Amino acid sequence: MSAEEFREPAAALTELRARLEAARIAKRLAKSALAGLAGLGRTTVSAAFSCSAPPPSAETVYAVARTLGLQPRPLMELHALATRAAGVPSASVTQAAGLPAAGRSAAGLPAAGPRPVRAGHQPDHADEREAARADERPVVGVVGRPIAQCRPHDLGVHPAVDAPRHASDYHSPRRTDRQPRTEPRLPGYVRRPHDAALADLVAAAAAGRSRMAVLVGSSSTGKTRACWEAVQPLAEQGWLVWDPRYPSHPEAALAQTERVVPHTVVWLNEAQHYLGAGSGTGERLAAALHLLLTDPARAPVLVLGTLWSSYSRAYCVLPGSVGPDPHPQARQLLADRQIVLPDAFDRKSIKAAEALAAAGDEQLAHALQHAGDGRLAQFLAGAPELLRRYRSASPPARALLQAAMDARRLGVGLHVPLAFLVEAAEDYLTDDERDALEDHWFEQALADTGEPVHGNLAPLRRARPRTVREGPDGTGGPGGSPAVNGPPAPACRLADYLEQHGAGARRRLCPPTSFWAAAHEHLGDPDELRLLARAAGHRDRALWARRLLARAVEAGSTESLSRLAEQFEQSGDRAAAETLYLRAAEAGDRDGLLRLARERERAGRCEEAERFARQGIDANRGFVLYELAMLRAERGGPAGCEDLLRQAAAAGHDYALEKLAVSRERAGDLAEALVLARLAADSDQPGVLRRLAMDREFAGDLTTAEALFCEAADAGCTYSLYSLIALREKAGDRAEAERLVRQAADAGDTDALRRLAAVRKAAGDVVAAENLFREAADAGSVAALDGMALLREDLGDHVGAEHYAQRAADAGMTYSLFRLAEKRKKAGDRDRAEELVLRAARVESVRTRALQEIALLREETGDRDGAERAARQAAEAGSTQALVELADMRERASGRCGGDGAEELFEEAAAEGDPYALGRLVRMREEAGNHEEADRLAQQAADGGDTAARKLLDGLRAKRKRRRGRPSLSEIA
Repeated sequence: MSAEEFREPAAALTELRARLEAARIAKRLAKSALAGLAGLGRTTVSAAFSCSAPPPSAETVYAVARTLGLQPRPLMELHALATRAAGVPSASVTQAAGLPAAGRSAAGLPAAGPRPVRAGHQPDHADEREAARADERPVVGVVGRPIAQCRPHDLGVHPAVDAPRHASDYHSPRRTDRQPRTEPRLPGYVRRPHDAALADLVAAAAAGRSRMAVLVGSSSTGKTRACWEAVQPLAEQGWLVWDPRYPSHPEAALAQTERVVPHTVVWLNEAQHYLGAGSGTGERLAAALHLLLTDPARAPVLVLGTLWSSYSRAYCVLPGSVGPDPHPQARQLLADRQIVLPDAFDRKSIKAAEALAAAGDEQLAHALQHAGDGRLAQFLAGAPELLRRYRSASPPARALLQAAMDARRLGVGLHVPLAFLVEAAEDYLTDDERDALEDHWFEQALADTGEPVHGNLAPLRRARPRTVREGPDGTGGPGGSPAVNGPPAPACRLADYLEQHGAGARRRLCPPTSFWAAAHEHLGDPDELRLLARAAGHRDRALWARRLLARAVEAGSTESLSRLAEQFEQSGDRAAAETLYLRAAEAGDRDGLLRLARERERAGRCEEAERFARQGIDANRGFVLYELAMLRAERGGPAGCEDLLRQAAAAGHDYALEKLAVSRERAGDLAEALVLARLAADSDQPGVLRRLAMDREFAGDLTTAEALFCEAADAGCTYSLYSLIALREKAGDRAEAERLVRQAADAGDTDALRRLAAVRKAAGDVVAAENLFREAADAGSVAALDGMALLREDLGDHVGAEHYAQRAADAGMTYSLFRLAEKRKKAGDRDRAEELVLRAARVESVRTRALQEIALLREETGDRDGAERAARQAAEAGSTQALVELADMRERASGRCGGDGAEELFEEAAAEGDPYALGRLVRMREEAGNHEEADRLAQQAADGGDTAARKLLDGLRAKRKRRRGRPSLSEIA
């Protein structure tokens, strides 16, 4: 049946949804699972299947179709008809969706690698017909070039430091030719533990399975070199590598992802420039990569990326209960795909490097002589020389470097415009330094900073972004970037190592006025302006924040409208704020809609509030209606919000049905609550049934509760099964409880056995508990090993407890060692507790926490020097919590503010940027009557972006004013 038979948009939309639903049922996929596989939000997928929702977007249809194994082309034609675009030719619809030409390359030759065939699947005539249809599709050029034709430095591998003539003391052959090399030489490669993990992924890709890994670590630790070495076996097999850096637009990567063919390495060096791209581009790219990795028709592909640790934490942190989730797609993409690199070579790796040096590798020999603490990779990347050049730079050169550092840490992109730098640098100079400037100071300073150190690295080098020209198809130049003719603006790029150094060393400094003025005058990227405006606001530069936001709005940033409206609202200009909120609402910004809806609701203008709540685009409308319902519930109780909850549920909001069902149940209408809960279960939200069951259990209605737990468990809510097991245990029906557990275990839920073991342990049946723990552990439950460790400890079997805790830690559950250590500590055996925590400290991911625990344990045993050493090691690793806790302990022991060395520890923690320690110091200075020092500390923190310090400072000044009855001259100033 062709799409042309559905001339009416409604009929085309019905047919589109029917085909998608049939495929979903055939695949036995819940909508939530489909959303995860497609890289889409649950609400988006639910709305795509809902007859009461508007047509889904073309991107949604395409993603869902590919995930379900459907051919996207006929569905895209149906979508065009459903959205009144029936006149669009089929080929155009296909090309608009970016469908790749199956089995063809840009030159019309067969694409690299055979098309995968499902196991047990024999080609038939239908396959031949599908291949014929694929050949009719428009040919779209593939991306990438053979790995064998690439040079490592083109892909971001740092040029290495060259060894001077006298560098090595090893008796090794000398290189006699000293001719200048056109290509920087790489030192020999020393394999480390992370290389084994990478090799496994490459082997899987070579065997036909798509894989991804992101190497996480500090700057210049060898991440990109490790990726380069790992893909060399694929070069021999003819694989391509696609580096979407050029022309430096994340949108280019997003536009070209569909052109990736099997046997391609997607190269995301410095992946933060892609995953962190603003205006939702980074999230869309993460979703596209997820789709690429899970599409069997495009396998095998290998995605390799590198990230600094700070970016990894930012993308992977779970969102709080309040506020938006900025990186859900990136977090899902990175889950279980990160390989952490250490900052330094271990002893085994150093010995391997020494062997290469002895065999004649002069670069490694030079690094071994001069690098400390095993930081060979950093030395080879020129890091020490870069830092020396920065610290010894002339005042104008230093000003340029500091302006570039501040620009990068606060949100400016890789290429910092020269026009911005020349104006921004002025206030980084003292008056005397400015007076001494020569006429051509900027050109001279730029020449100084652009002079390379060993290894062809420069502190601040001129960047030459590629000119973006319109392509032959009118869609843009290389990389699918926007079609813009003309040369790019002159710009510079700061060395990675100096960028990271500046992010740490300058984190508490606020840029001077010339920086903000230059940003306002010379920067035009809306995302950069928005980020700088946020930085200015955090640093108590409200005027610059407003001006930069206004520039971002002019540059096309719709998400800056609400932020700018907030600025006007805070300054008391409500009329201007409302105008901007309205503009944001018209652009579909949910924050603008929500603000307006809340304001009208609080003013009692409920009809207007609801009107604003309904103005959002599909993906956001349910959210605004739900928030308005919660606000109305606060004002008038549950009854007043039920209508809004129904509308929010109809718009696809996940939690609206749950709130509505609970509201009905608590109002005494259990029948209606059950109808709503079952409707939610049909929409892949069986947790609503469990919520009602818990309410009935709390009310004492155990019969209804058990029935609802059963229903929720049948609908796929695993936790309902655990609740049901607990009910059977409480009722004394241990046989039924164990039957349910074994039923769950047979279905693959090993944790059910562990949970029953915990229940039996709590009931005092130690023998049954131990047997169940052991059975669960044998079935693969790591948590059962932890449970067994604690059980053996309770029985006095310390050796057995440590055995099982170590097994759990080896399997990835390191906190088992911490839990056992806590038991030893409570029992008074602090020495053995410290031994366990020291074991945990060997694991890099929990080393900081272990150092904190060691510091406290040593303090409690009287080893004050040892406690401080461990606390400072934790601070160097990024956590000041141990220093603060030690200070608190000593202050309490002394009975006076800052006593017994507590003040010095607070000062150390504050110097590392700890806001709590800084607040304590400010209050100490205030209580001592040193108001100027209190103000200075708080102002310093506020300049570094600590908004809490600004509030603290304002509070202290208000308190002084109340005490004296009038402000001092310093306060007025």
